[in-house]
Amino acid sequence: MLRQTPVVARGALYFKLENLQVTGSFKARGAWRKLRAMPAEVRARGVVAASAGNHGQGLAYAARHVGAAVTVYVPETTPAVKRDAIARLGARVVVEGAGYDAAEAAARAAARATGAAFVSPFDDDDVIEGNGGGLADELVAQIPDLARVIAPVGGGGLIAGLVRRLRPRGIDVAGAQPRANCAMYESLRQGRALTHYRGAPTIAEGCEGAVCERTFAAVRDGVAEIGLVSEEAIRAAVAWCYRRLGQIVEPTGAVAVAAVRSGAVAAAPAGATAIVVTGGNVDPDLFEACIAASV
Repeated sequence: MLRQTPVVARGALYFKLENLQVTGSFKARGAWRKLRAMPAEVRARGVVAASAGNHGQGLAYAARHVGAAVTVYVPETTPAVKRDAIARLGARVVVEGAGYDAAEAAARAAARATGAAFVSPFDDDDVIEGNGGGLADELVAQIPDLARVIAPVGGGGLIAGLVRRLRPRGIDVAGAQPRANCAMYESLRQGRALTHYRGAPTIAEGCEGAVCERTFAAVRDGVAEIGLVSEEAIRAAVAWCYRRLGQIVEPTGAVAVAAVRSGAVAAAPAGATAIVVTGGNVDPDLFEACIAASV
């Protein structure tokens, strides 16, 4: 079962701790909704996904509850801690390609060849609603004067769900991405969805890869801004979360924190601002390096 994750306040900033969600990431929300909505006869053919790590864990977790066989394709950049966690939850793990997009191409090909259902981590309305919609409802209930929500952006599934639920309530949504790998930012700058994108390596591997038409449209029409952050700022944010919040957070999960701390994205001028800490599945050596680099 999913958890309602806590919010901790530091002044007018509120941190939504999705690193404390089951499987250590918000991705379990969308996976749970998708597999429960999937007809039993479709689930029986198996499920295939591509993932930087956390979506795969969410699907594997949900599959144990609904009875589905899952194969997850991950790129070489996925940390071993995430690969191992997916396997422990019962999914088959296939390492394919140097980046997320290559892993997705292989996963889609496998789904076509076997008749299994492909479940995208962002290009799917059930996943978008599960990831962002449920989280948005919790934030509104937990923070009565909520004015702005800031979240990391990869393919855009989380922020699209937040926009769909929060903008009609008059609540701003902003995003943050690594400067090294920022397909959504570049899509907005070019005025088109970059469904094929190859950025530079980033320690925030969950933000790697392209976007899709539906998430691009949601961000284009409803996101106030997207700020870019450096690798150094992300490392410092991981350390800040540990020292100031007492939380172990992965680099992707700290991207929005980095954006606010560096000034890349502003908090709401009035009312409360929520920062989504999206995950905590971090390689121990990388975590220690982030702490050591920010003494």
